[in-house]
Amino acid sequence: MRRAGLGEGYTGGGYSVHEEENDKLTEGLREKVSALKSDVGFESTGGLLGATMGRLKHLSRGSQTKVLCYMMLFAFFVFFVLYWVIKLR
Repeated sequence: MRRAGLGEGYTGGGYSVHEEENDKLTEGLREKVSALKSDVGFESTGGLLGATMGRLKHLSRGSQTKVLCYMMLFAFFVFFVLYWVIKLR
């Protein structure tokens, strides 16, 4: 009695397990390709990213003094809250 080795596929009706697996993988790939072809979300994402970059450029052209002032006020507020929380313990 001889057993089938790892390299030999079971052929039931002339159709091997490997061919079945290849067919499943091919069908999955075909579905993914068709989804990518029909998807227009990529174009809208590019437009959204471009608009966001435009806003960032507009903000960076603004007054640096104003931004620095806001950052200092925020830091002062955070330190004040931390001091207050520690003091109440």
